[in-house]
Amino acid sequence: MRIVMAASEANPFCKSGGLADVILPLSKEYVKAGHKVTVMIPFYKSIKDKNLARYDRIGEHLVTMNWRYQYAKYFTFNYHGIEYIFVGNPYYFDRDNLYGYGDDGERFAFFSLACLEYLDKCGEQIDIIHVHDHQTAFIPTLLKEKRGYYPSLLNTKTVLTIHNPAFKGMLEPSALPELFELPISLYDNGAVRFGNGVSTLKAGILSADKVTTVSPNHAKELLTPELSMGLSGVLELRKDDFSGIVNGIDEEEWDPSNDPFLNKAFNRDTFAEGKKASRAKMALYRDLKNPEGPSFGLVSRLTEQKGGDLIIAGLEYILSRGHLAFVCGSGDGNIEWRLNDLKARYPQTFGLYIGYNNQFAHDIYGGCDFFLMPSRFEPCGIGQLLAKRYGALPIARATGGLVDTICPWTGRNYAHADGLLFKDFTPQAFIAAIKSAESLYSKPKMMERLVQNAMDCDHSWAHSGASYLALYQQILD
Repeated sequence: MRIVMAASEANPFCKSGGLADVILPLSKEYVKAGHKVTVMIPFYKSIKDKNLARYDRIGEHLVTMNWRYQYAKYFTFNYHGIEYIFVGNPYYFDRDNLYGYGDDGERFAFFSLACLEYLDKCGEQIDIIHVHDHQTAFIPTLLKEKRGYYPSLLNTKTVLTIHNPAFKGMLEPSALPELFELPISLYDNGAVRFGNGVSTLKAGILSADKVTTVSPNHAKELLTPELSMGLSGVLELRKDDFSGIVNGIDEEEWDPSNDPFLNKAFNRDTFAEGKKASRAKMALYRDLKNPEGPSFGLVSRLTEQKGGDLIIAGLEYILSRGHLAFVCGSGDGNIEWRLNDLKARYPQTFGLYIGYNNQFAHDIYGGCDFFLMPSRFEPCGIGQLLAKRYGALPIARATGGLVDTICPWTGRNYAHADGLLFKDFTPQAFIAAIKSAESLYSKPKMMERLVQNAMDCDHSWAHSGASYLALYQQILD
């Protein structure tokens, strides 16, 4: 198959969240299976600044958006057998950040149009264009409504994956003629209308040949009015073409037996010694005490989605008990302030890094006994998969993909359990789960079994990649 991924970010070149963690390893699975894969992302300033000379320029096309005329310049680079194509335009992408600008809608409209211009004229038959989230979700609609503009793509099929349903790509109705040269009737008849605006995500849901999200349980949640963030009605229309495929992790990057960041590499048989070494290293480096008892870690964006209030309440309990805790993340200013307050009150047992530090993140996964994920909602989650890979048992809320990827300890099912889940989104429920973790830690043999269960889990991209390839083939047959 000839597969193209169109996304707003992708490792190893640009990342702001979990989407970037998906594109690279999933594409690597396709290459392993013998398929030709192209990943198209914007040529952001941060990519250009690293080393412009390494990228080969392969052409340019004029992109028209009503009265706007902008050139897209295309650059390429081969990485692990994947053809990366960077879509360049200084006006839209020579900026310090990936997102967060008032014209983001226009920027990604340009990117979507530029992708189709290139693919239509590249001289290859494209079988599948796989788009991700609202930034590229309008590509299926453009192919559907403007098929005569892209004659080489008449037989191309599309898949949309929803990674974060909270962001719907909202535009003014006037964007249809102004950016996409499409009739306002698409808004009037409801095809792209969401509330009082145009939603590129809704448009993609209705136009793509198949729609997926990043875990089976989250797919079920998105079909319920209570948990769909307003998308249940439109997804109900596509329920026969809608499914959940759980994410994986890049097991080459995240491998405790061969991790250069760890103080001492370890596997399922030597985890106790390895974790002890990583914990001692973190305590020494952060000028902390290293008391007996369990240690707890968190690597996350610090937002309400991730359970901000619960994070603070849980850490307050953990630190009041004299346990070690480590946090690496950034986000909401109020949450950051409250974490700094905890650091001031517990300076000898709380290691805090506001921001993202790859070394510290690896140390947290490698050195902690338990990993905190009290999310309000979590389409799939990557943190719990990485934590299990490193033998840190997740303490997570039973939502979205956390349900699909954690077998909760009930006190008896030690043969299969690999973490702890709690249901209610309350500080009390989260603290009760932490108390259960303390109880588990006091039973060394059972704790050891659960850690080994967690490390034995296969969360590679092999299964997910095979599921996506089967979906593609189903569309093409």
